[in-house]
Amino acid sequence: MDQTNQTTSPEISQEDTGLQDGAARPILRVNRSDSGTRGKTASELDSEINLDSPELYINRELSHLQFNIRVLEQALDVSHPLLNRLIFLLIFSSNLDEFFEIRVAGLKRQIAFSRETSDIDGLMPQELLRRISDICHVEIERQYRILNDVLIPALEEENIRFLRRQNWSKEQSDWVFDYFRDQIQPVISPIGLDPSHPFPRLVNKSLNFIVSLEGKDAFGREGGLAIIPAPRSLPRLIRVPDEISDVGDNFVFLSSMIHAHADKLFPGMQVKGCYQFRLTRNADLIVDPEEVSDLASALRGELLSRRYGDAVRLEVVDTCPQELIDVLLKQFNLTDQELYKVEGPVNLNRLMAVMGELNRPNLLYPPFTPGTSKPLRRGNSIFEAMQQNDILLQHPFESFTPIEDLLREAARDPQVLAIKQTLYRTGADSEIVNALVEAARNNKEVTVVIELRARFDEADNLQLASRLQEAGAVVIYGVVAYKTHAKMMHIVRREGTKIRYYAHLGTGNYHAKTAKLYTDYSLLTSDPALCEDVHKVFMQLSGMGKTLNMKQLLHAPFTLHKSLIEKIEREAELAAKGKPARLIFKCNSLTEPKIIKALYKASQAGVEVNLIVRGMCCLRAGVKDVSENITVRSVVGRFLEHTRVYYFQNGGNEEIYCASADLMERNLFKRVETCFPINAKKLAQRVKNDLETYLLDNCQSWVLQTDGSYSAVTQAEGTDEVSAQETLLDAYAQR
Repeated sequence: MDQTNQTTSPEISQEDTGLQDGAARPILRVNRSDSGTRGKTASELDSEINLDSPELYINRELSHLQFNIRVLEQALDVSHPLLNRLIFLLIFSSNLDEFFEIRVAGLKRQIAFSRETSDIDGLMPQELLRRISDICHVEIERQYRILNDVLIPALEEENIRFLRRQNWSKEQSDWVFDYFRDQIQPVISPIGLDPSHPFPRLVNKSLNFIVSLEGKDAFGREGGLAIIPAPRSLPRLIRVPDEISDVGDNFVFLSSMIHAHADKLFPGMQVKGCYQFRLTRNADLIVDPEEVSDLASALRGELLSRRYGDAVRLEVVDTCPQELIDVLLKQFNLTDQELYKVEGPVNLNRLMAVMGELNRPNLLYPPFTPGTSKPLRRGNSIFEAMQQNDILLQHPFESFTPIEDLLREAARDPQVLAIKQTLYRTGADSEIVNALVEAARNNKEVTVVIELRARFDEADNLQLASRLQEAGAVVIYGVVAYKTHAKMMHIVRREGTKIRYYAHLGTGNYHAKTAKLYTDYSLLTSDPALCEDVHKVFMQLSGMGKTLNMKQLLHAPFTLHKSLIEKIEREAELAAKGKPARLIFKCNSLTEPKIIKALYKASQAGVEVNLIVRGMCCLRAGVKDVSENITVRSVVGRFLEHTRVYYFQNGGNEEIYCASADLMERNLFKRVETCFPINAKKLAQRVKNDLETYLLDNCQSWVLQTDGSYSAVTQAEGTDEVSAQETLLDAYAQR
């Protein structure tokens, strides 16, 4: 079965995706009545179809690429403001960088150490790398076409220009020369290649130039090749002064300035050619838990090596001669499969700096003020509000500030005795960390579980750990072999003669910036049973002992996977008996084989399965007699979908859980995760309504097809336009 997974054209109708009458509800062969036809039993199903067949699974890396392609598609979507379309194109670059640094690097490492294994889809690393290369070459070439042929002309119409060398006026050329002489040349160190000057060790993803020279230098050495590393301290995009430019915003690339004046770096020599290139290296950190006595020290050492890992990709400007390309490929031990010729800057994601140079609000999404939940509007103590009822917030539509306010109030409240907090991704200077520092200095017992290995945030987390320790907080790093990915806060407060617990549980990180960009749920609760469970999880993280029994929380790596399987199987049993059975799962990734197999069995039994999976999905939807009752959609829009929600109809006795965990092996078996119930009926109904809104989306949804491709859902004639994100923005935010 072909698994190249090329994205189909977005120009399809709702009819093409099985959607009808504007309701955007898939046509499913399911029993939704109380007395319908009995579904097949588990034993009957097992005897018919082998659910372990590789044909039934999509490779996770190819599915990951599909998500990145859907992000790239947003650059062509004219419903997004122009600058946001450019941002989507640059996010595609950033996502691909990480994909090569981690995923491709991991596959190459398997091959290098002769440890090749396949996932349940059956693809071996060599074949998978070939398919990845084929897809990436097509999509990267398309990315540059979109930039050069669509976005740059559209930006020029708005008087935003990236000036090419051949279009510089004399005044601009003179200004560029002065800038190069004063700002660039003093910090550049060109390196001529000869026996005493070997090829330099280039930093991961740095901008470099390979230069071809003729002539003799001062020492009588014949010209040959040289390398110009562009210092990272230099901006990649420089604004041209208004007085020498046309009306609007005008910029010059650093690479253009270096190209124009490369000869000034080699006085007396003739520069025959100067070509930019960029090397992507393996950036994964490997820490052996059996050989680490101090995780923080080990990570500090690994961070230094990340910049110089093994080469995995070479990007070269497409005008570079083949003989110079061959030199680079040989130097980095790469092949044509890992070579990407690009028509433009090799480090596109650095173009994001233009957003800080522009004041064009008309070319961006209009700003909004996040809403404030009604129980928190009265201005009273947040503890008092939590005593009345559970409070559910959905970011970014509702403000993240109450989470910070709760921690600040706890830091200053003389009745608060202790605060425990997990931190996965946050800044050392965040309001959350400020409040924890204040609490520690106010003699509260502050315990913070910091996950040092949050990828690409390791350095920041080491810094904030030091800051908290200096303030007197107890800082622990969880369990070495298990990342602490749970998002939870626990507050101990003395009220009269009794001790009362308060907790915050979330699907996202304690990071105010991402809370404005990612969709996430926050639950503020004083429910005794739930708060006691949170307390137990912290006990497991900070101390030692056997697994503690939880009353309400499902937690990885202990009970979450088993509990989800059992709840899926319960839906299948109910469907087989003709009772209402439905699953709605919303997560970022679905790759775990046993979960997928359980969903297949549920579909076979007649359960309606609606999956909203933003990124990787290894489940193959719409397979006859296997997954005909399963639909998978991905929503890609203004905000990054990040909520994890698991809904079980349960014969009418509905259950809804929110979680920090995706349905991936690493989350379910190698991380500390929490999955918490939404107990209050009103809040549970709200979450369900939100899920239904996503299932109605016909603006930003993509539906997974049986062949592994995704098709964009478009508005059918005569139906209303439904954007889930805009609907929630209207419902909860203040415009």
